[in-house]
Amino acid sequence: MQHDLIAQAHTWLAEDPDPETRAELGAIVEAGDTQELAARFAGTLQFGTAGLRGELGAGPMRMNRSVVIRAAAGLAAYLKAQGQEGGLVVIGYDARYKSAEFARDTAAVMTGAGLRAAVLPRPLPTPVLAYAIRHLGAVAGVEVTASHNPPRDNGYKVYLGDGSQIVPPADGEIAAAIDAVGPLAGVVRPEDGWETLGDEVLAAYLARTDAVLAPDSPRTARTVYTALHGVGTSVLTAAFTRAGFPEPVLVAEQAEPDPAFPTVAFPNPEEPGAMDLAFATARRAAPDLIIANDPDADRCAVAVPDSSVEGGWRMLRGDEVGALLAAHLVERGATGVFAESIVSSSLLGRIAEKAGLGHEETLTGFKWIARVDGLRYGYEEALGYCVDPEGVRDKDGITAALLVAELASVLKEQGGRTLLDLLDDLALAHGLHATDQLSVRVEDLSVIADAMTRLRERPPTALAGLAVTSAEDLSQGTDRLPPTDGLRYRLEGARVIVRPSGTEPKLKCYLEVVVPVADAAGLPAARARGAELLAGIKRDLATAAGI
Repeated sequence: MQHDLIAQAHTWLAEDPDPETRAELGAIVEAGDTQELAARFAGTLQFGTAGLRGELGAGPMRMNRSVVIRAAAGLAAYLKAQGQEGGLVVIGYDARYKSAEFARDTAAVMTGAGLRAAVLPRPLPTPVLAYAIRHLGAVAGVEVTASHNPPRDNGYKVYLGDGSQIVPPADGEIAAAIDAVGPLAGVVRPEDGWETLGDEVLAAYLARTDAVLAPDSPRTARTVYTALHGVGTSVLTAAFTRAGFPEPVLVAEQAEPDPAFPTVAFPNPEEPGAMDLAFATARRAAPDLIIANDPDADRCAVAVPDSSVEGGWRMLRGDEVGALLAAHLVERGATGVFAESIVSSSLLGRIAEKAGLGHEETLTGFKWIARVDGLRYGYEEALGYCVDPEGVRDKDGITAALLVAELASVLKEQGGRTLLDLLDDLALAHGLHATDQLSVRVEDLSVIADAMTRLRERPPTALAGLAVTSAEDLSQGTDRLPPTDGLRYRLEGARVIVRPSGTEPKLKCYLEVVVPVADAAGLPAARARGAELLAGIKRDLATAAGI
């Protein structure tokens, strides 16, 4: 065993093109750390519908230049097998460690394989790459990003020529092509031959952002903005300036890209503490709302003044923002289909039904939402919103921020109304939809598998005193959804979905309760009842899953 590991490590070292990871792995071999070698050579980082994502470091179970070169070579082989020889592949990247190197390696591999490659001019938001694919008529796109993962991670997201992320069977076919790549010495990687794009694509994207706003709508909302050390600041502020909104007040400590993400434990607006600096800035600046992007700016978080909570500011849940944007688009006369993933709130369906619009539920992820026929608006509870599907067939934290700011401005003009007032209106019209999440991060992935097995073998019959009326194993598929590793429970006035995360070592449980509300006076009691039920469901579900 030890001899095999050391032999694998030496084989890896012989073809690793990166002096940093060669030195790192060499030191592990020198120290005889077989436990660390076993972790890095236990298999290979698996390519799936989220592409690749993992911790940076040497070895096939880590993100590094060798793994990226193989992934790029497999993608190139897949594209050529699809008849795309000579087609254009656009490559974007964020500001994480190694992102620029991974982008350059990808461009070299594509060029060496007989495809054309074009790299965005600098670290830019993921939606700019998604836009560029369709704008430039590319056959595929690659974004080097780990989104909101910890600083030590990086990732590799693949789009095809329709501008949306890959889904089966393409992911499996690309994975097979990656597995078929031989020694790295056989992967042709010229020193040049690809194009580095100028700012024309970014300018075209920014011009397109105007399309999400109604002509002559009010643009008075004042915002505090944080990029959480990511790449959003320059693009978002440019978009707000173009649109005529007041210049956002920046959270200075988090405005510039920094791959160490020094002020946050996790660079995700949903994580505890991530928004503390934004709240502090807002208490000084007194804006109408706070807007945050995640590090690659495809997600958008919103916080609003709320005197009833400690600190005076409250983060809106992704489901709340999803419903607010839907209501705003309905008010503006939108037509088409509203879509969401199954883990998002059922409120969207009620809003669409009342407006006479189509509504679709998909599996988790914008790779599915973006493919809905006739899509006008799509959202997912994890702060993802697609408000301009003709421009960007993916979640886009920049255009979503513009639409939120427009809605806040419209409400402000209506006698000083706020986003919270509109949420009250929606609760009165459709019932109070309260959502929450039970999310468990694990070191050992077997904990997740054990929890799923336990729930499959012994499904709960009641949660928080509410009877479970149906239990579905989504791995079997449904009449409307392809198979996925998940469980769905319907209860009297509630719904629960349990699934392993596709991008992080987490088990995620999505909870929703619907409480009828007769009038405005009943809202506080309905909110209290919703919170009580959610807490009870969370407690009973954790017990049932053994987590």
